[in-house]
Amino acid sequence: MNVLEATGLAKRYRRWVWALAGIDLDIPAGGVTALVGPNAAGKSTLIKTWVGFEKPTRGSAAVMGIDPWRDRSRALANIGYVPQSPALYDGLSVEDHLDLAVQLRHGFDRDAARARLDQLGIPRAAGARSLSGGQQAQVALALALGTRAPILLLDEPLASLDPLARREFLHVVSDAVRTDGTTVLLSSHIVTDVEQACDRLIVLGVGQVLLHETVAEALGRHGIAAGELAGAVATFRGPDGAPLSLVRGAGERPATLEELVLGYLASGRPGGASAAVAAA
Repeated sequence: MNVLEATGLAKRYRRWVWALAGIDLDIPAGGVTALVGPNAAGKSTLIKTWVGFEKPTRGSAAVMGIDPWRDRSRALANIGYVPQSPALYDGLSVEDHLDLAVQLRHGFDRDAARARLDQLGIPRAAGARSLSGGQQAQVALALALGTRAPILLLDEPLASLDPLARREFLHVVSDAVRTDGTTVLLSSHIVTDVEQACDRLIVLGVGQVLLHETVAEALGRHGIAAGELAGAVATFRGPDGAPLSLVRGAGERPATLEELVLGYLASGRPGGASAAVAAA
């Protein structure tokens, strides 16, 4: 069953600026799907459309078969959402946030949220303002998981966290998938996060879907060749500055996940492979 869908989904903010340019996506239930792309690729717009914060200019979006713009309350009942900047109230303690969630979200599991926070050593009596960035992100995640929603949408919540805080955050996410069968969509531009937690990969570029496969399938279908190669997905600079080409099928060696992502991001630039090498 596909729990998140987009059909011909397009979103325009100004007369000539399209954040999404008619994309089609079907995300099945279960597991963690990474949503990767550069700034302005449309990642946040896509997530906010599924949350019901954005109205499509064309096409449609669906959450468990529900249009989130037309029936936001029913769609939101299936979603836990964590934005890039945790939306906590400075004047409230962590426990106050749990109390508020109980009032606002039917069926909120306060005991489960408390258990996650206690496991991480986050004091529930502490004020939100006194928490570190990593702790605030974990509180936001605990609140989202406490909803017991079947879908968790994470809009780059790891961007400002240090490596240890990111690893702890992703461990909690993976645990929710394993124990509760939660479907997670994680927007991130950090490839190590994708390697640690994700089993599916979506690469967006300038409002278009460049790649959507399981990580294993994508790695199995791509390789790396040295130099610029005609017909490659794209060419980009390697760590030593030499050009590398991401190719479909067998290359001179298998592609790493980082090279796979870099290649598709390069393919989404205006001018494709040649522009990517020139810009590097």
